[in-house]
Amino acid sequence: MIEVSNIKKSYNKNVILNGLSFRINKGDVLTIIGPSGAGKTTLLRCIDFLERADEGTLVFDNESYDFTNVTKNQIYSIRRKIGFVFQNYNLFNNKTALGNVMEGLIARKIPKPEAERIAKEALDKVGLSDRYDYYPSQLSGGQQQRVGIARALAPKPDLILFDEPTSALDPELIGEVLSVMKLLASEGVTMVVVTHELGFARDAANRVIFMEKGVIVEDAPSKQFFDNPNHERIRLFLSKTEK
Repeated sequence: MIEVSNIKKSYNKNVILNGLSFRINKGDVLTIIGPSGAGKTTLLRCIDFLERADEGTLVFDNESYDFTNVTKNQIYSIRRKIGFVFQNYNLFNNKTALGNVMEGLIARKIPKPEAERIAKEALDKVGLSDRYDYYPSQLSGGQQQRVGIARALAPKPDLILFDEPTSALDPELIGEVLSVMKLLASEGVTMVVVTHELGFARDAANRVIFMEKGVIVEDAPSKQFFDNPNHERIRLFLSKTEK
């Protein structure tokens, strides 16, 4: 479905991504884990062209794109197929939950009545059928993030990217967001999730990528990654982070 080849990104002389290559197949729940500063968020942002990579190619639905020479129209076409769930929600404070989800649909020229119907379905999916008319300031962090997931889900993208979706949440709110993500995973939604929640990676993902210093150390099926990792670095990481 998607193939990223030799993606590189630097800021000045600081190498963030150093020639990563991997595939995302339809229906994959791929989690990307690793220490802070590994380049995980930058990788997601480059895939969605929120940042421009310095080198590499992207193949999406059999169309090939050069990260350095992609046109605005090509970026628009790619983004129509990708949903993005941000770490800090990125909601419009002056719009209700329903308005936030409708915004992107209306931008795609979907008539307002149809956009409202789709947005309500998406909010229902994430358990917010009683919060259509609530503003972000009236919602908990977990509810705001579920609005963010509904917004990403509503256009029915081919792929949803999650950038540490629970990292800004209080511990008691993390579970409600992970439950929604597990539901989507069970329904075959293709997802790439940067996360520190190793329980989610173990239980819901079919693949795990471990990144460090801008490279992929291991890309393995989830069960193998946790039960029999190939690298001592992974074993050390898991011993320090798994409870």
